[in-house]
Amino acid sequence: MRNVLNALRVLEEVAARQPIGVGELARVLGMPKSTVQRTLRTLDEAGWIRPAAGEVKRWALTTKALAIGGRASGDLGLRDAARPIMEDLRRRTEETIHLTVPEEDRVVLIERLETAKPVRISMSLGHALPLHASANGKAVLAHSGAEVVKRLLADELPRYTDSTITDPDQLLAELDRVRERGYAVNHGEWRADVGSVAAAVVVGPDRPVASLSVNIPMSRLTEEAEAVFGHAVGEAAELLASRLGEGAVTM
Repeated sequence: MRNVLNALRVLEEVAARQPIGVGELARVLGMPKSTVQRTLRTLDEAGWIRPAAGEVKRWALTTKALAIGGRASGDLGLRDAARPIMEDLRRRTEETIHLTVPEEDRVVLIERLETAKPVRISMSLGHALPLHASANGKAVLAHSGAEVVKRLLADELPRYTDSTITDPDQLLAELDRVRERGYAVNHGEWRADVGSVAAAVVVGPDRPVASLSVNIPMSRLTEEAEAVFGHAVGEAAELLASRLGEGAVTM
């Protein structure tokens, strides 16, 4: 049982931090490096992870993890309903579009459409993003029940960059702004070079089932772009929510 639990912990951490090496995994998980190395070999042989590109060996998820996760909670149906809306949003913004779903204290990327621009944001499907330090996460958090926010604030908020909001009062004020304007903005709070604008897909009181986002390098995230993308992604999220409410997808 201990080996199974270790394997699941390593798999979850690879998903959250990919690509990641054995040394960093051992430090984060507080496990012996030899144990992590054996677990990685097992997960590799089983087809759950693969070596990432680069001179230093790091690990990333394979599509097997996505395929299994996509069968949970109707995510595949959600992706089918969201795909044409995402296509239209990409056409309107000419930027990369992400669809994420909430999962405990994070949101997970389940679909993406990439921009044709040479400088773009690249993120693998199945990647997990923090609720407090991503536009998708903040959009979901702003429309979640009070117990979700309370649970998140019970522990110290991790800092990822100099822009990450870690003060509880500042985060609560930020969530108020998200609700007021209808969309969330990430100013390099998870990765310093990544910006995004997101809106939650809300199908009932305190029930955000997903979020849509426009993802761009920080160099292209101007104040004007925020407003334009916020309006576009807000409309897209409302349209997806209405289609889900009409029974287009079994959640």
